[in-house]
Formats: sequence, structure tokens, C-alpha cells
Amino acid sequence: EKQKSAGLAFLLAFLFGPLGLLYASVTGGIVMFILGVIVGIFTLGFGFLFIWPICIIWAVVAANNANKVVQ
Repeated sequence: EKQKSAGLAFLLAFLFGPLGLLYASVTGGIVMFILGVIVGIFTLGFGFLFIWPICIIWAVVAANNANKVVQ
């Protein structure tokens, strides 16, 4: 498996949220996308203020963890 760039993971999650998280963690991206839709509906979109940073952190951690497994 190829190494994943933590910087690229950060950038993609920063720009695209749950969809950007798919680069580092497919499971994480799917979970956060579904959670984001549910939270977004109930909070009229304000829930993304909490979902987005979680996606960014998750993406960087997942990329770093993937690199540890590869080595």
C-alpha cells in the first residue's frame, strides 16, 4: 500500500470535509459524511462547524497511522 501524505490529507479534509477524509480513511469518510448529513439537517447546517474540524483531525491521524503500517 502506498504512503499517504498527511499534508495532502489535511488539505483535502480542510477543503472538502468528509469527502476529503476519504483520501486517508474510506470508512472515516463514509461515517462522517452520513453523520454530517444527519447533524446538518437537525442543526440547519451549523453542525458542520463541529464536523469539519473532526474530519481534518481524523484525516491527518489516519494518514499518519497508514504510514506507520506501511513502514
